[in-house]
Amino acid sequence: MIQQLIHRFLKRRHFWRYASFGEVAELYASRMMTMFAFRFVMAFGSVYLYKLGYSVAEIALFWALYYGVKTVVAGVAALIVAQIGPKHGLFIANILFAVGLACLMVAPIFGLSAIIAWCFVQGFAGTLNNLCYMIDFSKVKHANHAGKEISYMNIVEKVAAGSSPLIGGVVASLFGPSWAFTLSIALFILSAVPLFRTAEPVKTHQKISLRGFPWRKTWRSIRANASLGVDVVASGVAWNLFMSVAIFASDGDELYAKIGAFTSVSLVVALAMSYIFGRLVDNKQGLLLLRSTVIVNSLLHLLRPTISTPTGIVLTNAVNEAAYTGYSLAFTRGEFDLADTPGYRIVYLSLMEMAGNAGATIATLAMALFAVLYGSIGGLSIFYVFAAFATLLIAAPRFPMYKH
Repeated sequence: MIQQLIHRFLKRRHFWRYASFGEVAELYASRMMTMFAFRFVMAFGSVYLYKLGYSVAEIALFWALYYGVKTVVAGVAALIVAQIGPKHGLFIANILFAVGLACLMVAPIFGLSAIIAWCFVQGFAGTLNNLCYMIDFSKVKHANHAGKEISYMNIVEKVAAGSSPLIGGVVASLFGPSWAFTLSIALFILSAVPLFRTAEPVKTHQKISLRGFPWRKTWRSIRANASLGVDVVASGVAWNLFMSVAIFASDGDELYAKIGAFTSVSLVVALAMSYIFGRLVDNKQGLLLLRSTVIVNSLLHLLRPTISTPTGIVLTNAVNEAAYTGYSLAFTRGEFDLADTPGYRIVYLSLMEMAGNAGATIATLAMALFAVLYGSIGGLSIFYVFAAFATLLIAAPRFPMYKH
């Protein structure tokens, strides 16, 4: 049904495609369900652990283990994709996602061992899923209108990511987190179904080699992606923890619904900005968009510790969504252009995945250190100063397509 709706609303806007729109539509459909399930974990994972009695420093270390696993297994994920293709890799990743969520769901019973198991299983699944998605989409996109296609995919993701915290938060508040986890597990399994209506988009049984890799052309973008990993932690894990301990500290299970509602309220901003920014990228304004939105995003991190009211949360989330949408569309367009270098698509995207997760690992370790030294709220406030400067490097990838 989801794929039919996507065909109805978007196919007429993809008349310029050389390939069948079905290849993109099935990826849109799968991505929507995956993001709905995944966003719940990212929005409420920290809150769930906090409600179980873990401190901010301990939760930050759990996430450091999660992102550390993602960093280490990037090479293994690349080998899997090279052998069986991204669609089959996505299927494996989604099954592992479901297993990982099951581990997190039984954490109240099995304690630390279940959380560590979740870090390893979910970490591997996350890297494999993201790498497969990036390879698949970079292959089936249309080169001349990639900005528009990336903006449509961003819209699909935002519909799922924006509605998931609200729906999941209400379910968790009314019936308990286990019911929301169960819904996410089912969606992870179902999200692989639309992928197998067409063949694999890339050649399988490929050999991975770094020989001849264009390091001089790519190293700055790899470095910039590490900074993007810092921003993922600052806008997600750290922000949800800050709202939990500094703003809604006295709330019970209704905390899930409140954070879900505040996270979802910026959906309209994200949808509007996705289309506008996608047009700017295709109109050769990608570099300006990248730099300006990164600066706005960094300034916002400096302001986050001063937020103390629901109105402030709404405004912060709205500005964050607009800034993130702008820089991610421009960044992804340049990344896909570099990924089109003959023979190095899988290698380059796996190195980008590794760098992004390494940056997130450093960020979570820094957050844990600051929390130990300065307490939960003080540590998170200092972390945002660190994040504000670290994320400025997102604006310096020097993608060849943006050179004038």
